Amino acid sequence: MLQKKSNIPDVTPKMLSLPKINSKTYTMKIKGLIILAVATAMIVSSCNTKSSVTGNKVKTTEDSLAYALGIANYFYYMSDSIDIDPIMLAKGMLEAKEGKNALDEQAAQGFVMTYMQKRQMEKMKAMYGKNIDEGEKFLAENKKREGVQETTSGLQYEVITMGTGEKPAATDVVKVHYTGTMIDSTKFESSLDSGEPAQFIVNQVIPGWQEAIQLMPVGSKFKFYIPYELAYGEQGQGPIPPFSTLVFEVELLEIVKQ
Repeated sequence: MLQKKSNIPDVTPKMLSLPKINSKTYTMKIKGLIILAVATAMIVSSCNTKSSVTGNKVKTTEDSLAYALGIANYFYYMSDSIDIDPIMLAKGMLEAKEGKNALDEQAAQGFVMTYMQKRQMEKMKAMYGKNIDEGEKFLAENKKREGVQETTSGLQYEVITMGTGEKPAATDVVKVHYTGTMIDSTKFESSLDSGEPAQFIVNQVIPGWQEAIQLMPVGSKFKFYIPYELAYGEQGQGPIPPFSTLVFEVELLEIVKQ
C-alpha cells in the first residue's frame, strides 16, 4: 500500500502501489553464507591452519556445533545449486580475521547481494520468460494500430475521450476509475466492481501509471499499455505474474485539492 497523508482516504487501489523488492530471500541466504563462513572458520582455526580440516577431531560442544553448521549450510546451498568451496570460505574468514582480506566488508556484502540477485533473476526468467516474449510481441503489434501512441519510455496509450480539465502533477492527489487486465484480456482488478473511485498521489504508484496519469486532462478516459519494466517488473504482485505487460483503461475524474 501507499504511504498516506492523514487527510487522504484509504481508497488506494491495491494493485497500483509501488512494488517492494523482497530482499528477505537474499538476506537469508547472505546470513546463511556468513554462518557457513563462521562455522568453517571455527573448524579450521580450532586446529593447525596448515593441516587438513579432515584431520581435525571434534573435542567440545562448540566444535560439534561448528561442524553441524558447516554440514547443514553446505547442503542448503548445494540444494540451491550453489557449489560452495568450504576451504575458500574459510580462507576469506581467516584473512578477514587477520586483516588481510582483499575486499572490505561492504564490498564483500555487495558482491554476495549482486550474485544472489543475479541468480534469482535467472531463475525468474527461466520460469516466466515467456511473459517477456509475449509482452514484447503484443506491444510491437499494438503500436501499429491507428490511434496508439508510444512515449520514449515504451508506454503506449490511446485516447478514448479527451477531457478539457487541467493535467495533474506528480505530487497531486487524483481520483480515478480504472480497469486492469492482462494482455489476454483477463481482468485482475477494477474500481468499477466496487463503484468506489481510487484515490492516490501520482508519484506513489507504479512508474507506468505515474507517467500515464500526467498525460491526461481531467475528464479524460485513456487506455494504457504498460511494459513490465514500468509495471511490476520481475517481482509481479498478487495475481500478476512476473514480467507481465499490463493494460489499463483509466478515467481521470478529478484532481483532489488539499
